[in-house]
Amino acid sequence: MTPRRRGAGLALLGLMVLAAIAVVARLVIDRDPHTHVLTLQWPEPAWRGVRINAAIAGAALGAALAMAGTLLQASLRNVLAAPSLLGVSSGAGLGVMVVLWAGHALDIHAHQGVVAAGAFVGAMAALLLVLRLGMREGWPDPVTTILAGVIVATMASAGMVLLQGLVPEGLRGAFLTWAMGTVPDVPDRGLLIGVGVLALVTLGVGSICGPWLDALLLGDDTAVSIGAHPGSMRLTCLIVAGLLTAGCVSLAGPLAFVGLVAPHAARLLLGPSHRMLIPAAALAGMGLVVGADAMRQAVDVGTGRLPVGVLTTLLGGPIFLLLLHKGVRHAQL
Repeated sequence: MTPRRRGAGLALLGLMVLAAIAVVARLVIDRDPHTHVLTLQWPEPAWRGVRINAAIAGAALGAALAMAGTLLQASLRNVLAAPSLLGVSSGAGLGVMVVLWAGHALDIHAHQGVVAAGAFVGAMAALLLVLRLGMREGWPDPVTTILAGVIVATMASAGMVLLQGLVPEGLRGAFLTWAMGTVPDVPDRGLLIGVGVLALVTLGVGSICGPWLDALLLGDDTAVSIGAHPGSMRLTCLIVAGLLTAGCVSLAGPLAFVGLVAPHAARLLLGPSHRMLIPAAALAGMGLVVGADAMRQAVDVGTGRLPVGVLTTLLGGPIFLLLLHKGVRHAQL
């Protein structure tokens, strides 16, 4: 085994260990609701299933968002590409607000499953619109797709603001809670299975097809010269990334920076080859989301536990700036 491959294997093993530590921390960290004392102990049978479900949901969400970001960065040839870039998160938010507004107008309580369905429909509608607007000569154009995503996200955000003014304050508060992103303790089983299965399929197929993803980074002409089909590959990557993001946002709301930071961290440790980058990014995303959820259990701000989306932003933002700074310094050497 060459030193380079040995180093990549050790880096992948290190990410596995960090992800496992995050899962264990999520299971054992707790805070007494009455005394607010922090405890470290294996959960009692009454709560064990809840914590295991939350850890599984966090792992699935982190892996899915990280792989979605990796696919977007490859297909759009833009290292700053993230799942929110396609307008999927904003489209999901608009779908949630439409459901809440319709429930208020019809005097019907919107069930959690219906809200999740609204988020998924809104996310997929935004994705299809962005792909349609980004088509050039039958295939998505990277620059046009990015611009279309920004425009669709802006329009969806404006629609959310409009609908927030049409619902009572209570429903507005429910939407703001969803919009901050929360890993559910009791996730919707169908959504969780869907996200998990799609993440596993993406992990397997993406790892096998790593060289074809590498070819996308070389430019269309070079990719065609080595037998790749950049147009169809880019369309497939965008659709899979959109499906992963739509499922995640429907399940937990938007979790910022996961799909941006995890691929960068994995790329820094293992290099740009997607055969190793896909599983490494998935492990980094698992560690980030489950770790943030575990930290959420430990942090008491006096008004309840912080949403996971806030912690992923607080953790992911500085990490991304650090990675960006290192990348700039490396480019200058």
